[in-house]
Amino acid sequence: MRRITTRFALLIATAAVAPLVIYGVVSVSSLRDGTRESVREGNLRVAGQVAEQIHLYLDNNTRVLRSAGLELTTMRLQTWQQQRILRDQILAFPEFRELSLFDTAGKLIATSRLSQTTLSMPAVGSHLTSGVYIAPFRVDDDLLPTTTIAIQMPQAGWIIGELSLEELWRMVDRIRVGREGYALVVGEDNRLIAHGNPDEKRRIAISDQTNLNPEIRFALAARQDDAAKFDEYLDEGQRSMLAVAARVSQIGWIVVVEQPTAEAYATMHHLERQLLAAIGLALLGTVVLGSLWGRSFIRRIFALTHVTRAIAEGKLETRVALSGQDEIRELGDAFNSMADKLVELQEDIRKQERQAMFGRIAAGLVHDLSHPIQNIGNSCKLIMKMWDDAEYRETFRRMVEREMVIVKRVLDDLRNIARPIPLERFPVDLNRSVAEAVEAMQQHAETAGLTLRAELSPEPPFIEGDVFALGRVYRNLILNAIQATAPGGLVVAATETLADRVQVRVYDTGCGIAADRLSAVFEDFVTTKRRGLGLGLAISKKIVEQLGGTISVASEVGKGTTFVLEFPRTQARPIALVAG
Repeated sequence: MRRITTRFALLIATAAVAPLVIYGVVSVSSLRDGTRESVREGNLRVAGQVAEQIHLYLDNNTRVLRSAGLELTTMRLQTWQQQRILRDQILAFPEFRELSLFDTAGKLIATSRLSQTTLSMPAVGSHLTSGVYIAPFRVDDDLLPTTTIAIQMPQAGWIIGELSLEELWRMVDRIRVGREGYALVVGEDNRLIAHGNPDEKRRIAISDQTNLNPEIRFALAARQDDAAKFDEYLDEGQRSMLAVAARVSQIGWIVVVEQPTAEAYATMHHLERQLLAAIGLALLGTVVLGSLWGRSFIRRIFALTHVTRAIAEGKLETRVALSGQDEIRELGDAFNSMADKLVELQEDIRKQERQAMFGRIAAGLVHDLSHPIQNIGNSCKLIMKMWDDAEYRETFRRMVEREMVIVKRVLDDLRNIARPIPLERFPVDLNRSVAEAVEAMQQHAETAGLTLRAELSPEPPFIEGDVFALGRVYRNLILNAIQATAPGGLVVAATETLADRVQVRVYDTGCGIAADRLSAVFEDFVTTKRRGLGLGLAISKKIVEQLGGTISVASEVGKGTTFVLEFPRTQARPIALVAG
């Protein structure tokens, strides 16, 4: 049975704690999703700005190179003049290390170098964007980043420049996201061009980059799928990293901004801890307040329960005192009023029961004693007239003795129902005691016109009992069976030996007992017959229980009734039997 305290706790959890927990879960989930989205968007903006700056950087140098090419191809200049212009451009724009001019057939026209040029025409089939070709990134002999830009001049050949990317390095080095977030640039050949982390710059000089790092794989995925703009992965140091990607316009370079997730989501974790702490305090406060209030509420209910149990135990003077002005106080007052009324009703019932009991006793006594007293009275009148008749005086004596036995039996029943019947215990052979009872009752059975027989166990059953008390029980059960059975019927008294118990069954083929009266046949002053006080079965039950046994009854109206007596079996034997 679930206690009310458990139900009350569940009620508080459902009404207050559960919504708070749901709110906490939703809030924490929303905080996580919102913070992650915000951090990603912020880092994406940073990556987009870096990509835009790289695009502007390359676009400015491309314009410088295009301007120099137009100047060289639109003016009719001598070769030495073209070389002088190229060298002046190198001095004006130090990002370019070398500039060379080629005709449409790929023949060198002029160069800024004093010696042979190191530049060459783009390979056939090279990808051009608006007539511009940017060669894959490479590292020169000084381990500095370099690339080549080639611009096709309309009907005038090519102008090609070797561009140093040192300024690009410096620009990427200046990018910081938090304290540990850096930017890096990956070329279209999946090689690392620039890295803002000083500890990772050495990787740029590695010529063999076939072993792709996590950030390179992420850049490759971002190049192949524009939707792959962010990801979380473990770097080579097994740190969880948040990475976002942005593409540089018109070229295949990818800008990656990566930041440790511990730092990226630090604010989220801090707010999450604060929110969880606030929710925890709110839950604790709710539980504490609910417990304190619930105790004061349930304590009064327990007081009512305690008083109810006391009254159920018969302590009708117990009352409950409840504080407050609510419905429970009203319930307590109503309960006290009910208890007061119950005391009055109990007293009335006692009076009515005493009156009813005395009425039943008086009616039974009148019924049972009137016949023998009337017989004695009538015989007394006759003896006055026939006092000198010796034969009649003997008849008178036998009649008086017989009727006095009946009167004595009625009085003994009244006396025995009020106090325990003194019993003496000796080993008893049930087969013998039952057979004697059947033999003694045969005359009654013959007078009633029915058959009475004994069915005895092959193995003699022995119990510790009182022969005379048991005989009284047998005779009472057999007499009841005879009185309930019509002429031609059958009454049987049987014994049976079980493992550690023995049984005596008395059954008949009589009229039976109604089911609604079956449970009350062993109560005092209850009878199904028209005469008697109804004490026979009550006394029989008391005798059986005093001997440590049990008595039960089963009946079906119109088919008969069976009484079953069951006693503990004993290994002791009667003295006479042992002596023999």
